[in-house]
Amino acid sequence: MMTSETTPANPLLPLAGKKGLITGIANDKSIAYAVAKAIVALGGEIAVTYQNDKTARYTQPLAESLGARLFLKLDVSEPGSLENVVAQCGEAFGALHFAAHSMAFCNAEDLHGRVVDTSEAGFNAAMSVSCHSFLRLAKALEPLMPQGGALITMSYLGAERVVRNYGIMGIIKAALESAVRYMAYDLGPKGIRVFAVSPGPIMTRAASGIANFTNLLESDAQKAPLGRTVTIDEVGALTAFLCTSASSGMTGQTIYVDAGAHIVA
Repeated sequence: MMTSETTPANPLLPLAGKKGLITGIANDKSIAYAVAKAIVALGGEIAVTYQNDKTARYTQPLAESLGARLFLKLDVSEPGSLENVVAQCGEAFGALHFAAHSMAFCNAEDLHGRVVDTSEAGFNAAMSVSCHSFLRLAKALEPLMPQGGALITMSYLGAERVVRNYGIMGIIKAALESAVRYMAYDLGPKGIRVFAVSPGPIMTRAASGIANFTNLLESDAQKAPLGRTVTIDEVGALTAFLCTSASSGMTGQTIYVDAGAHIVA
């Protein structure tokens, strides 16, 4: 537990009294960190996860700055880790109202190589961490969302179009976006809404593993109708909005926040 007591939220804020889980913060350049900041600014209370002791050195100060109620280890490749995190959130919060899934993994050789050369083990690992973990998260959270809620994951245009050097992750993200639609259908009767947010290219730690990423940034900025790329704070603001009642009539969508680049051939 990060704080000994909780400061009452401003009741006028859109997420006052709402509680949720934020995964995938690696550092202060992470999209997940911007999401957490935006949610807290709207009055939401959060639990934050870290992957291992090495990453905790960087993420714990961020969790503290956010006033996170919980700081929990989450490694979805370890059996029971995800379910244990959700159980601890349930004990601390009771009901949960939102969760942000910002996790992905792919072996470097699979990311940069031909998709037809991907090993079965590499494909399974990428799919398990990057896609199936979102299904597992939803299943674990479902009992803790009796009044509904919002589940949000992060995608990329490579799910829809071929992006050079994105390799097998394009296929994995396509599966993730399809999962969002089917999850929205399954969970809709319980008032649980599901979204994929698809940002334009942003220089995060994960993006640094993509070859020639600087060229991708420049290309997107040139073709985007707004004439630029987006910031993590813009992605965070959009994601926080999806957690509020203002988006109550929406579900099952992939929502682009990329300065309009996706509409240009």
